[in-house]
Amino acid sequence: MSRYALADIERTIARCRVILSVSALIAVYIDPTRPTLTRWLPLTGGPFMLDPLALAVMLSHLVYSLSLYVLEHSRVLTASRIAVVSTWMDVLFGTLIALVTEGANSPFYVFFTFAVLAAAFRAGLRLTLLVTVTSALLYLGLILVSHPWGLTFYIMRPAYITITGYLVGYLGEQRLVLEARVRAFEAATQRERIARSLHDEYVQALAGVNVRLETCRQLLQRGQPEKALRELTELQAGVNREHDDLRTYIRSLIDREAAPARPAADDRTRFTVRAQFDGSLPLVEHALQIMLEGARNVALHARADSALIRAEHDLLQVSITIDDDGIGFPAGAAPPWSIASRAVELGGSVRVGSDQRGGHVAVQLPAA
Repeated sequence: MSRYALADIERTIARCRVILSVSALIAVYIDPTRPTLTRWLPLTGGPFMLDPLALAVMLSHLVYSLSLYVLEHSRVLTASRIAVVSTWMDVLFGTLIALVTEGANSPFYVFFTFAVLAAAFRAGLRLTLLVTVTSALLYLGLILVSHPWGLTFYIMRPAYITITGYLVGYLGEQRLVLEARVRAFEAATQRERIARSLHDEYVQALAGVNVRLETCRQLLQRGQPEKALRELTELQAGVNREHDDLRTYIRSLIDREAAPARPAADDRTRFTVRAQFDGSLPLVEHALQIMLEGARNVALHARADSALIRAEHDLLQVSITIDDDGIGFPAGAAPPWSIASRAVELGGSVRVGSDQRGGHVAVQLPAA
């Protein structure tokens, strides 16, 4: 279990412990009790009064509960250390409170139950069984001290604690198993998503870099340094863009909360794609990426029911148009950066606008 999950569990247990402590204090104050230790100590109890010793024990538990609550929220101690201490302190206080109330007949055997439930909530079956056996033995000792003649009658209460402990411990163990499976599934899903993203975007970008480097090498061999320099300049711009994208992506993996949440895509948008063009690998790669990014932008921002993506070519250029029936572009809107940067890299242009039907994006790429 991660430290964050354990901290959440301990905060929940701390809140419940405070509620239990306050409720028990009110109940003892209102309900008359006959403390177990009256045969040895002059303890008294009754409606709207508390014996000083019983009051001291109940207030000690309240202070203990509030202290753990404050420690948990202030994070002075680690959640694991608090769990170790509070597991057995809960059992000890259950014994003390039963002694200063009505022993085996005390309604506050629920403190033992709380200790068992908290152990199951934290750590599963093994710790729960240990806490259960300890609580049952202590409760059996209370029976022998307070009502030895009623052993056969009161023996069922530690039996109930034992049964409850096993059941909630088993359920706690199953919860831990299911959480482990969910974490493994989420990790596998994340790995698959990262692998797909790296392959579809950055690996393909590296492949494009390799192709363009080969083109530069051939240009230099042919004695055309000007063309090679122009190609290297365009390649540097592309590498810088991919570098920025990759850095943003890595930051989003490191700190998911700090990364801006990407809006959900609108699944209702239906796309029609018509593409027929030819050209070099860099041209084809950029054209396909522009069409893909355009489709994503429509699904994320346009609120459109339908969209048409077309790619055509003639002797001089490849034309890509993206039309939708959504909300369109605001007046003076700049072209999407991811599309514009790819177009500029190839020496092309991008124009965006709106008409009565919706948004319109027109990309012109020089044929190559």
